[in-house]
Amino acid sequence: MEEQDNSMPTVVPDTTENESGLNEDELNDTIEQLCRSKAEEFHLIGYEQVTGADVWECVSDKYHKKGIPPLHEIVNDILSLKVTQFMNYITLNMYRGEYRK
Repeated sequence: MEEQDNSMPTVVPDTTENESGLNEDELNDTIEQLCRSKAEEFHLIGYEQVTGADVWECVSDKYHKKGIPPLHEIVNDILSLKVTQFMNYITLNMYRGEYRK
């Protein structure tokens, strides 16, 4: 498998809600690994251009208004992301001219 650029922004949920016992780097690594895993799932069904960074951009889009939720919500948002949700996000951002590639 070829290595893709997955330069994802640093994301750390509010530390008051972080009961996982992980430090910031471990939390970021966990989130990044989950996004890569979801991207690999999309690869299996034919969406081979999707990266972990793309998954994170889609999932984190709603966090801009409400702020970063607790870790369990982030994990749920990543793991429950459907291809149709992802494609809708990409399509809308392309129409708006906001999609970065």
